[in-house]
Amino acid sequence: MLSLNETPFQPTTLQLTGIPGMQRGHAWVALIFCILYLISIIGNLSILTVVVREPALHQPMYYFLSILSLNDLGVSFSTLPTVLATFCFNYHHIGFDACLVQMFFIHMFSFMESGILLAMSFDRFVAICEPLRYATVLTNSRILAMGLGILAKSFITLFPFPFLVKRLPFCKGRILHHSYCLHPDLMKVACGDIHVNNIYGLFVVIFTYGIDSAFILLSYALILRAVLAIASREQRLKALNTCMSHICAVMAFYVPIIAVSMIHRFWKSAPPVVHVMMSNVYLFVPPMLNPIIYSVKTKEIRRGIFKILHKSQS
Repeated sequence: MLSLNETPFQPTTLQLTGIPGMQRGHAWVALIFCILYLISIIGNLSILTVVVREPALHQPMYYFLSILSLNDLGVSFSTLPTVLATFCFNYHHIGFDACLVQMFFIHMFSFMESGILLAMSFDRFVAICEPLRYATVLTNSRILAMGLGILAKSFITLFPFPFLVKRLPFCKGRILHHSYCLHPDLMKVACGDIHVNNIYGLFVVIFTYGIDSAFILLSYALILRAVLAIASREQRLKALNTCMSHICAVMAFYVPIIAVSMIHRFWKSAPPVVHVMMSNVYLFVPPMLNPIIYSVKTKEIRRGIFKILHKSQS
Protein backbone atom coordinates (compact mmCIF):
# COMPACT_ATOMS: atom_id res chain seq x y z
CA MET A 1 0.00 0.00 0.00
CA LEU A 2 1.39 3.41 -1.00
CA SER A 3 1.30 6.30 1.46
CA LEU A 4 -0.12 9.70 0.45
CA ASN A 5 3.28 11.20 -0.32
CA GLU A 6 4.38 8.21 -2.45
CA THR A 7 3.34 8.08 -6.08
CA PRO A 8 4.36 5.42 -8.55
CA PHE A 9 6.91 6.78 -11.00
CA GLN A 10 9.66 5.70 -13.36
CA PRO A 11 12.84 7.56 -12.42
CA THR A 12 14.94 9.18 -15.12
CA THR A 13 18.08 8.19 -13.18
CA LEU A 14 19.00 5.64 -10.55
CA GLN A 15 21.71 5.92 -7.92
CA LEU A 16 24.40 3.28 -7.69
CA THR A 17 26.29 2.55 -4.48
CA GLY A 18 29.70 1.19 -3.65
CA ILE A 19 30.42 -1.30 -0.89
CA PRO A 20 28.49 -0.62 2.34
CA GLY A 21 30.72 0.41 5.21
CA MET A 22 33.75 1.04 3.01
CA GLN A 23 33.08 4.63 1.93
CA ARG A 24 36.40 5.79 3.39
CA GLY A 25 38.35 3.08 1.61
CA HIS A 26 37.04 3.77 -1.89
CA ALA A 27 40.55 4.53 -3.17
CA TRP A 28 41.76 1.04 -2.19
CA VAL A 29 38.59 -0.57 -3.55
CA ALA A 30 39.05 1.33 -6.83
CA LEU A 31 42.64 0.09 -7.04
CA ILE A 32 41.54 -3.52 -6.47
CA PHE A 33 38.85 -3.29 -9.15
CA CYS A 34 41.30 -1.72 -11.61
CA ILE A 35 43.74 -4.58 -11.02
CA LEU A 36 40.96 -7.14 -11.50
CA TYR A 37 39.87 -5.48 -14.75
CA LEU A 38 43.45 -5.29 -16.05
CA ILE A 39 44.11 -8.96 -15.30
CA SER A 40 40.80 -9.98 -16.88
CA ILE A 41 41.12 -7.88 -20.03
CA ILE A 42 44.84 -8.50 -20.65
CA GLY A 43 44.51 -12.21 -19.80
CA ASN A 44 41.54 -12.88 -22.07
CA LEU A 45 42.99 -10.81 -24.92
CA SER A 46 46.21 -12.83 -24.57
CA ILE A 47 44.28 -16.10 -24.85
CA LEU A 48 42.49 -14.86 -27.99
CA THR A 49 45.75 -13.62 -29.53
CA VAL A 50 47.55 -16.91 -28.89
CA VAL A 51 44.73 -19.04 -30.33
CA VAL A 52 44.43 -16.85 -33.44
CA ARG A 53 48.17 -16.64 -34.14
CA GLU A 54 49.20 -20.22 -33.36
CA PRO A 55 48.09 -22.75 -36.04
CA ALA A 56 48.75 -25.62 -33.59
CA LEU A 57 45.91 -24.28 -31.41
CA HIS A 58 43.32 -24.30 -34.19
CA GLN A 59 41.50 -27.19 -32.52
CA PRO A 60 37.99 -27.51 -31.00
CA MET A 61 39.18 -27.24 -27.39
CA TYR A 62 40.90 -23.92 -28.05
CA TYR A 63 38.05 -22.58 -30.18
CA PHE A 64 35.75 -23.10 -27.18
CA LEU A 65 38.35 -21.44 -24.96
CA SER A 66 38.34 -18.44 -27.34
CA ILE A 67 34.55 -18.22 -27.07
CA LEU A 68 34.88 -18.31 -23.27
CA SER A 69 37.48 -15.51 -23.38
CA LEU A 70 35.25 -13.38 -25.62
CA ASN A 71 32.37 -13.88 -23.21
CA ASP A 72 34.54 -13.00 -20.20
CA LEU A 73 35.53 -9.77 -21.96
CA GLY A 74 31.81 -9.10 -22.42
CA VAL A 75 31.20 -9.60 -18.68
CA SER A 76 34.05 -7.24 -17.80
CA PHE A 77 33.06 -4.50 -20.24
CA SER A 78 29.40 -4.71 -19.13
CA THR A 79 30.25 -3.66 -15.58
CA LEU A 80 33.38 -1.56 -16.20
CA PRO A 81 31.79 1.87 -16.99
CA THR A 82 29.64 2.15 -13.86
CA VAL A 83 32.11 0.45 -11.50
CA LEU A 84 34.93 2.81 -12.50
CA ALA A 85 32.57 5.80 -12.41
CA THR A 86 31.42 4.87 -8.89
CA PHE A 87 34.77 4.08 -7.30
CA CYS A 88 37.23 6.18 -9.31
CA PHE A 89 35.20 9.32 -10.09
CA ASN A 90 32.59 9.21 -7.31
CA TYR A 91 29.80 9.41 -9.92
CA HIS A 92 26.84 7.34 -8.75
CA HIS A 93 24.09 8.07 -11.28
CA ILE A 94 22.90 6.05 -14.26
CA GLY A 95 19.98 6.69 -16.59
CA PHE A 96 17.04 4.33 -16.15
CA ASP A 97 17.17 3.06 -19.74
CA ALA A 98 20.96 2.71 -19.58
CA CYS A 99 20.50 0.68 -16.40
CA LEU A 100 18.14 -1.69 -18.20
CA VAL A 101 20.63 -2.12 -21.03
CA GLN A 102 23.46 -2.86 -18.59
CA MET A 103 21.25 -5.29 -16.66
CA PHE A 104 20.44 -7.15 -19.89
CA PHE A 105 24.06 -7.54 -20.97
CA ILE A 106 25.37 -8.51 -17.52
CA HIS A 107 22.80 -11.28 -17.20
CA MET A 108 23.14 -12.36 -20.85
CA PHE A 109 26.92 -12.81 -20.64
CA SER A 110 26.57 -14.59 -17.29
CA PHE A 111 24.06 -17.08 -18.69
CA MET A 112 26.18 -17.51 -21.83
CA GLU A 113 29.14 -18.48 -19.65
CA SER A 114 27.13 -21.38 -18.27
CA GLY A 115 26.28 -22.55 -21.80
CA ILE A 116 29.90 -22.24 -22.94
CA LEU A 117 31.11 -24.31 -19.98
CA LEU A 118 28.55 -26.97 -20.96
CA ALA A 119 29.85 -26.96 -24.55
CA MET A 120 33.40 -27.32 -23.23
CA SER A 121 32.36 -30.29 -21.10
CA PHE A 122 30.90 -31.90 -24.24
CA ASP A 123 34.25 -31.28 -25.95
CA ARG A 124 36.05 -33.12 -23.12
CA PHE A 125 33.47 -35.93 -23.23
CA VAL A 126 34.00 -36.52 -26.95
CA ALA A 127 37.80 -36.23 -26.65
CA ILE A 128 37.99 -38.90 -23.91
CA CYS A 129 35.03 -41.17 -24.63
CA GLU A 130 35.05 -41.02 -28.45
CA PRO A 131 38.61 -39.99 -29.39
CA LEU A 132 38.48 -41.53 -32.89
CA ARG A 133 35.38 -39.47 -33.77
CA TYR A 134 36.62 -36.23 -32.17
CA ALA A 135 37.57 -34.47 -35.42
CA THR A 136 34.41 -35.55 -37.24
CA VAL A 137 31.99 -34.69 -34.41
CA LEU A 138 33.42 -31.28 -33.49
CA THR A 139 33.89 -29.70 -36.90
CA ASN A 140 34.36 -25.95 -37.31
CA SER A 141 30.78 -25.53 -38.58
CA ARG A 142 29.35 -27.38 -35.57
CA ILE A 143 31.45 -25.36 -33.13
CA LEU A 144 30.20 -22.16 -34.79
CA ALA A 145 26.61 -23.45 -34.63
CA MET A 146 27.01 -24.28 -30.93
CA GLY A 147 28.40 -20.81 -30.21
CA LEU A 148 25.57 -19.10 -32.08
CA GLY A 149 23.05 -21.38 -30.37
CA ILE A 150 24.34 -20.38 -26.92
CA LEU A 151 24.13 -16.71 -27.92
CA ALA A 152 20.60 -17.08 -29.32
CA LYS A 153 19.38 -19.02 -26.27
CA SER A 154 20.68 -16.40 -23.83
CA PHE A 155 19.43 -13.47 -25.91
CA ILE A 156 15.92 -14.88 -26.40
CA THR A 157 15.41 -15.95 -22.78
CA LEU A 158 16.63 -12.61 -21.39
CA PHE A 159 15.05 -10.31 -24.00
CA PRO A 160 11.76 -9.94 -22.01
CA PHE A 161 13.51 -8.76 -18.82
CA PRO A 162 13.96 -5.05 -19.71
CA PHE A 163 10.31 -4.83 -20.77
CA LEU A 164 9.11 -6.64 -17.64
CA VAL A 165 11.04 -4.09 -15.54
CA LYS A 166 9.98 -1.13 -17.70
CA ARG A 167 6.28 -1.77 -17.02
CA LEU A 168 6.73 -1.46 -13.24
CA PRO A 169 6.33 1.71 -11.17
CA PHE A 170 9.18 2.59 -8.80
CA CYS A 171 8.17 4.16 -5.49
CA LYS A 172 10.64 2.64 -2.97
CA GLY A 173 13.41 5.05 -3.83
CA ARG A 174 15.97 4.97 -6.58
CA ILE A 175 19.06 3.78 -4.72
CA LEU A 176 20.47 0.43 -5.87
CA HIS A 177 22.77 -1.71 -3.73
CA HIS A 178 25.54 -2.30 -6.26
CA SER A 179 27.79 -0.32 -8.58
CA TYR A 180 26.00 -1.90 -11.56
CA CYS A 181 22.42 -2.86 -12.42
CA LEU A 182 21.02 -6.31 -11.64
CA HIS A 183 17.46 -7.54 -12.01
CA PRO A 184 17.02 -8.61 -8.33
CA ASP A 185 18.32 -5.20 -7.22
CA LEU A 186 15.78 -3.38 -9.38
CA MET A 187 12.98 -5.54 -7.97
CA LYS A 188 13.80 -4.24 -4.47
CA VAL A 189 12.87 -0.67 -5.44
CA ALA A 190 9.89 -1.54 -7.65
CA CYS A 191 6.44 -1.25 -6.14
CA GLY A 192 4.15 -2.98 -8.59
CA ASP A 193 3.19 -6.63 -8.93
CA ILE A 194 6.59 -8.29 -9.39
CA HIS A 195 5.31 -11.87 -9.35
CA VAL A 196 5.71 -12.20 -13.12
CA ASN A 197 9.29 -10.95 -12.91
CA ASN A 198 10.15 -13.32 -10.07
CA ILE A 199 8.51 -16.37 -11.67
CA TYR A 200 10.08 -15.71 -15.06
CA GLY A 201 13.45 -15.05 -13.39
CA LEU A 202 13.25 -18.40 -11.58
CA PHE A 203 12.32 -20.12 -14.85
CA VAL A 204 15.33 -18.60 -16.63
CA VAL A 205 17.71 -19.60 -13.82
CA ILE A 206 16.47 -23.21 -13.86
CA PHE A 207 16.41 -23.29 -17.68
CA THR A 208 20.04 -22.14 -17.87
CA TYR A 209 22.07 -22.78 -14.73
CA GLY A 210 19.99 -25.78 -13.65
CA ILE A 211 19.98 -27.66 -16.96
CA ASP A 212 23.54 -26.69 -17.90
CA SER A 213 24.99 -27.78 -14.55
CA ALA A 214 23.06 -31.08 -14.69
CA PHE A 215 24.49 -31.91 -18.13
CA ILE A 216 28.00 -30.87 -17.04
CA LEU A 217 27.74 -33.32 -14.13
CA LEU A 218 26.42 -36.01 -16.50
CA SER A 219 29.33 -35.41 -18.89
CA TYR A 220 31.86 -35.85 -16.11
CA ALA A 221 30.12 -38.94 -14.78
CA LEU A 222 30.48 -40.52 -18.24
CA ILE A 223 34.07 -39.25 -18.51
CA LEU A 224 34.94 -40.75 -15.12
CA ARG A 225 33.42 -44.09 -16.13
CA ALA A 226 35.48 -44.11 -19.33
CA VAL A 227 38.67 -43.12 -17.51
CA LEU A 228 38.25 -45.84 -14.86
CA ALA A 229 37.99 -48.39 -17.69
CA ILE A 230 41.50 -47.49 -18.89
CA ALA A 231 43.97 -50.13 -17.74
CA SER A 232 47.07 -47.93 -17.46
CA ARG A 233 47.27 -45.67 -14.41
CA GLU A 234 49.46 -43.26 -16.35
CA GLN A 235 46.91 -42.99 -19.16
CA ARG A 236 44.10 -42.47 -16.63
CA LEU A 237 45.96 -39.55 -15.04
CA LYS A 238 46.78 -38.11 -18.45
CA ALA A 239 43.12 -38.23 -19.50
CA LEU A 240 41.95 -36.60 -16.25
CA ASN A 241 44.65 -33.93 -16.52
CA THR A 242 43.15 -32.73 -19.80
CA CYS A 243 39.95 -31.92 -17.85
CA MET A 244 41.51 -30.09 -14.91
CA SER A 245 41.44 -26.61 -16.47
CA HIS A 246 37.78 -26.97 -17.35
CA ILE A 247 36.91 -28.36 -13.91
CA CYS A 248 38.61 -25.35 -12.28
CA ALA A 249 36.70 -22.97 -14.58
CA VAL A 250 33.40 -24.68 -13.71
CA MET A 251 34.18 -24.41 -9.99
CA ALA A 252 35.16 -20.73 -10.32
CA PHE A 253 31.81 -20.02 -11.99
CA TYR A 254 29.35 -22.19 -10.08
CA VAL A 255 30.71 -21.99 -6.52
CA PRO A 256 29.92 -18.23 -6.20
CA ILE A 257 26.46 -18.84 -7.70
CA ILE A 258 25.76 -21.57 -5.14
CA ALA A 259 27.12 -19.37 -2.35
CA VAL A 260 24.87 -16.44 -3.37
CA SER A 261 21.84 -18.77 -3.52
CA MET A 262 22.61 -20.27 -0.11
CA ILE A 263 22.99 -16.82 1.47
CA HIS A 264 19.68 -15.64 0.00
CA ARG A 265 17.95 -18.83 1.12
CA PHE A 266 19.40 -19.48 4.60
CA TRP A 267 20.93 -16.16 5.73
CA LYS A 268 18.25 -13.59 5.00
CA SER A 269 19.54 -11.35 7.81
CA ALA A 270 23.03 -11.15 6.30
CA PRO A 271 24.52 -7.63 6.28
CA PRO A 272 24.22 -5.82 2.92
CA VAL A 273 28.01 -5.93 2.51
CA VAL A 274 27.86 -9.75 2.33
CA HIS A 275 25.38 -9.71 -0.58
CA VAL A 276 27.37 -7.01 -2.40
CA MET A 277 30.70 -8.80 -1.96
CA MET A 278 29.30 -12.15 -3.13
CA SER A 279 27.80 -10.51 -6.22
CA ASN A 280 31.19 -8.92 -6.93
CA VAL A 281 32.92 -12.30 -6.57
CA TYR A 282 30.36 -13.87 -8.91
CA LEU A 283 30.91 -11.23 -11.62
CA PHE A 284 34.61 -10.37 -11.28
CA VAL A 285 36.40 -13.55 -10.24
CA PRO A 286 35.61 -15.97 -13.15
CA PRO A 287 36.72 -13.56 -15.94
CA MET A 288 39.95 -12.93 -14.02
CA LEU A 289 40.64 -16.57 -13.07
CA ASN A 290 39.83 -18.29 -16.38
CA PRO A 291 42.83 -17.00 -18.36
CA ILE A 292 45.11 -17.68 -15.36
CA ILE A 293 43.77 -21.24 -15.00
CA TYR A 294 44.21 -22.06 -18.69
CA SER A 295 47.62 -20.38 -18.88
CA VAL A 296 48.94 -22.31 -15.88
CA LYS A 297 47.30 -25.69 -16.55
CA THR A 298 47.56 -25.83 -20.36
CA LYS A 299 51.13 -26.06 -21.61
CA GLU A 300 50.12 -25.29 -25.22
CA ILE A 301 48.65 -21.93 -24.16
CA ARG A 302 51.63 -21.23 -21.93
CA ARG A 303 54.05 -22.10 -24.74
CA GLY A 304 52.14 -19.89 -27.17
CA ILE A 305 52.25 -16.90 -24.80
CA PHE A 306 56.01 -17.31 -24.29
CA LYS A 307 56.48 -17.61 -28.05
CA ILE A 308 54.61 -14.36 -28.72
CA LEU A 309 56.49 -12.57 -25.95
CA HIS A 310 59.82 -13.78 -27.36
CA LYS A 311 58.87 -12.57 -30.84
CA SER A 312 57.83 -9.14 -29.53
CA GLN A 313 61.11 -8.77 -27.63
CA SER A 314 63.26 -9.80 -30.61
